[in-house]
Amino acid sequence: MIVRSLELSDYRNYESVKVEFDPGTNVIFGDNAQGKTNLLEAIYECAVARSHRGSKDREVIRFGREEGHVRLLAEKGERPVRIDLHLKKNKPKGAAIDGVPIRRVSELFGVLNVVFFSPEDLKIVKSSPQERRRFIDEELCQLDRIYTADLINYNKALLQRNDLLKFPKEGKEFSGLLDVWDEQLVRYGKAVMTARKTFIEELDAIASGIHRDLTGGRETLSLAYAPSVSPENMEEKLFLGRDIDIRLGSTQTGPHRDDMECLVNGIDVRKFGSQGQQRTAALSLKLAEIELVRQKINDTPVLLLDDVLSELDSDRQERLLGSLAGVQTFLSCTGLDDFIGRAVDVRRKYRVEENKVEEITNE
Repeated sequence: MIVRSLELSDYRNYESVKVEFDPGTNVIFGDNAQGKTNLLEAIYECAVARSHRGSKDREVIRFGREEGHVRLLAEKGERPVRIDLHLKKNKPKGAAIDGVPIRRVSELFGVLNVVFFSPEDLKIVKSSPQERRRFIDEELCQLDRIYTADLINYNKALLQRNDLLKFPKEGKEFSGLLDVWDEQLVRYGKAVMTARKTFIEELDAIASGIHRDLTGGRETLSLAYAPSVSPENMEEKLFLGRDIDIRLGSTQTGPHRDDMECLVNGIDVRKFGSQGQQRTAALSLKLAEIELVRQKINDTPVLLLDDVLSELDSDRQERLLGSLAGVQTFLSCTGLDDFIGRAVDVRRKYRVEENKVEEITNE
């Protein structure tokens, strides 16, 4: 899987720019706040229909403009693919694949597979369960369209049930409405939990070996699914917890409260691990993600590294750079000195300065 070119109009700080890329490693460098991350963000948005920063469409459109556009040309196998995004300040975004408009932006999932790695991802182990759920969901949605549909339907039912709980009515009518939404939550929730459990087990099988290499065999990493409820008793728990849900105005049971345990030598690294152990575990997760996607799609995902080298020590840098062979990589950084001439073969270099992107051939 290869991104051939990216064209932006009124996206973030870019009025108009078009960049062509190499199938190998592409380094994007420049001072902070020049727009390096914005290029990676646009590629990511073409894959998952949203910003990795969680920004709304109106926030990525260039200041003073009502609309923005992203056009990405890629190759999947030997087949060319074109993705177009039309961002609107006050309306939902539009999207097209090979010039054909799609009805739901979720149809973009799986067209372009990417793995995004930023300094914030190094905190995924010690951050909130919400961040670990996001990590799981973003990859699963790219790999499994059925999971995407199940997750969307679950979240819709959850929203409707929570709205009902905020303004409860007495009697059979209210109870009947809860029964309807409980049925939907159980149906789609079970599917979501089953897929997450399988995903974490597959990720664990890969990450454990990577982590063992990173630590020279001194430490063992294990991942485990930590659901808030089992699929078998979700229906019962929802029913028994109705009084608490009504009092709190929200649903307390279901996969929206799931977590993933990260254990190093059997100890919860989130609570008791050092910062170095947490970062090594996080790096193992991201490297395992690349390999798992490769196995699932029988192709390599596009790797987006947003200024992550500066956050890693030399050993971890070498391990990450050593994983780039055969993977198209976009690597943003402030300068080239940190890795030129090391384990990575840089094919193209781009300087970003004053809202412009210039390919550098003599540095």
